[in-house]
Amino acid sequence: MTDEKLNNDNNDTETPIGATESRLLQAMGIFAENTEEVQPLTDFVAYAGETLNTTENKARMFDIIEAIRGVSDPEIPINVYDMGLIYNIDQHDDGNVFIDMTLTAPTCPIAGILPQQVADAVATVSGVGKVEVKLIWEPAWTPDKMTDEAKEMLELL
Repeated sequence: MTDEKLNNDNNDTETPIGATESRLLQAMGIFAENTEEVQPLTDFVAYAGETLNTTENKARMFDIIEAIRGVSDPEIPINVYDMGLIYNIDQHDDGNVFIDMTLTAPTCPIAGILPQQVADAVATVSGVGKVEVKLIWEPAWTPDKMTDEAKEMLELL
């Protein structure tokens, strides 16, 4: 896919954005190019993984959470799980995993990256089938959703 352009209000230059970022901005109602052809999206979802072989045992929830803990926001060196960005993990009997996550703010500059990183990380866990990570905005994230360890780490930064 070709990169789309997002007008920068601070000057007349245009910044190229990728398809993933474009979909996210459309989902947030911030950007919609060719609105006659592309309807604004209500959800942003990242996918990874493959159908689990029926002979494999499904993964332990502990292992799924540990995989998620391997994903961190590069601007905040705390993993997304301890930041409280993961709202729900639903593991089905067939090994498929469905995750609801949020971000600290809808304008997070890496919003199009983190959900895919979470999906990819969880898909590497033995016993996980398809992974779907849905980005949600309600309820809004607040610092009280962080673990005590994450709060302590932020104080040290």
